[in-house]
Amino acid sequence: MTDTAAPPVGQRPTGRRAAGLGLLGPAFVAAIAYVDPGNVAANLTAGARYGYLLLWVLVAANASAVVVQYLSAKLGIVTGRSLPELLGLRMRRAPRLLFWAQAEVVAAATDVAEVIGGALALHLLFGVPLVAGGLITGAVSMGILLLQNRRGARTFEAVVTAMLAVLTVGFCAGLLFAQVSPGALVAGIAPRFADSGSVLLAASMLGATVMPHAVYLHSALARDRHGDVPAGAERRRVLAATRWDVGLALVVAGGVNISMLVLAAATLQGVDGTDSIPGAQRAIAENVGPVVGVLFAIGLLASGLASTSVGCMAGAEIMHGLLRVRVPLVVRRLVTLVPAVVLLALEADATQLLVISQVVLSFGIAFAIVPLVTYTSRRSVMGADVNAVGTRVVAWLIAAVIVALNVALIVLTVGG
Repeated sequence: MTDTAAPPVGQRPTGRRAAGLGLLGPAFVAAIAYVDPGNVAANLTAGARYGYLLLWVLVAANASAVVVQYLSAKLGIVTGRSLPELLGLRMRRAPRLLFWAQAEVVAAATDVAEVIGGALALHLLFGVPLVAGGLITGAVSMGILLLQNRRGARTFEAVVTAMLAVLTVGFCAGLLFAQVSPGALVAGIAPRFADSGSVLLAASMLGATVMPHAVYLHSALARDRHGDVPAGAERRRVLAATRWDVGLALVVAGGVNISMLVLAAATLQGVDGTDSIPGAQRAIAENVGPVVGVLFAIGLLASGLASTSVGCMAGAEIMHGLLRVRVPLVVRRLVTLVPAVVLLALEADATQLLVISQVVLSFGIAFAIVPLVTYTSRRSVMGADVNAVGTRVVAWLIAAVIVALNVALIVLTVGG
């Protein structure tokens, strides 16, 4: 990467900005990426196989996500550009195209997980065949994207936030009836692994929690919502509101993820047939209650529909920033729908595809976080809002741990 970017330019002029709750919203859209169907597969699998053992992964990953998502939003607010745009401006052509290629792989893995999750939910609720469910999921997500184009970001944020509320109820309801072990819950916070399989699952959970496409997208969401924010008191106010936005959104998302793992650990461990989402849903219905099973499936449907819309937006922003072309969201929706529908038509194991997709995302995290931390730590990019020394240390530590986990994953997978 070179330092030849044009001066930061705000994307949109703004008038009078709303105060308080009016500044919240972008982080709740980005948070949908943290509770997508890939999270469901990874968290249920972790809880069913290892009980509370990997709870610490979710706690650490969610704490890391708060830092990462705030830095992404901060970058968009201060520079008036998204992370993909800055990368596109600062990278030479060959590395830029290579960077775009890996980002597209990440985006494709994301979309596969989200469409498959929606298809599974429709199958569980209404018996819809998986291929038809994938097509329906794509069609509904396209409608959500058209709503965003026609009614604006605020309406889109409201719809996505409503879906976040629905999936929160759906995934957390079972905890009201589950017999959770307080001692095992506390023990699960201590970092440790059981075997190479637990490392694979930890990488999958990490990829499902700290999502690369959410890092790319959040900077664009903040840029578009706040426009060109002048340095000084007004920018400090917007950044303060953004910290609340990110904190609240990821408390919700983190709580949902932890609830899923705890529910699986309390009700599914040692139960036959829980190695798939349909099997886990049936086991939840049998062991906790049919109403909880239905609520779980509704939560999965809301998760798939909302997250695939957000993922499509992220993919479009990646293409715009790195290829410097704008692709209509509807066109991108059609193109990225194909791989998921093909995999469903081939009758591949849907739950296993979800877990694998999250491992792919885990490998893409470093490519998003390293430039994010680099740019937000440069005074030439951020001016007076450059990261403080403490923030830099924490952010680089997060990046280092993520890279180390992925190296360990490669070693254990190849060695096994």
